[in-house]
Amino acid sequence: MNVKIETDRLLIRPVTVNDAEAIFKWASDPDVTKYMIYGTHPNVEHTRQWLETLDINDEDSYDLGFVYKETGELVGMGGIVYRKEDDNWVVGYNLRKDYWGRGLVPEAINAIIDHVRKQREVRSIVGQFADENVKSKRVMEKLGMSFLKDSEYTKLDGSATFKAKVYIKEY
Repeated sequence: MNVKIETDRLLIRPVTVNDAEAIFKWASDPDVTKYMIYGTHPNVEHTRQWLETLDINDEDSYDLGFVYKETGELVGMGGIVYRKEDDNWVVGYNLRKDYWGRGLVPEAINAIIDHVRKQREVRSIVGQFADENVKSKRVMEKLGMSFLKDSEYTKLDGSATFKAKVYIKEY
């Protein structure tokens, strides 16, 4: 899928294996991965192998890289993925720590949602975050999402389980 979206500060595009070193900068940071479902990447080869598993042509997945225009650096990624079983779109994102607090994630995700809504029916966007992750709560509020229910999730490697909140935005 050849998606290219532009905002005031970002170029949003698919990621490739060539982005492994840039992605490793945040995927290897325990502060960034603390609440992510995946574990901290131990080396750039791990990141490269993960990237090889991505299907950038999946019409139900808009998981894209965020390039900060001012520096030309890939500084994060995220987007929405359609879940047929629930008939909703799930939001997810991560960002290099040195770019936190600048409003880049809501800017990117809103642009992605707008792009998808021009092409597909979007009835709702759902997101989940750990209760203690107040930064993600704020992102979801900036996306116009509101509390749906309490939940919990466990990291894929079983290393941690978090009490969580599920937020939703319906269209």
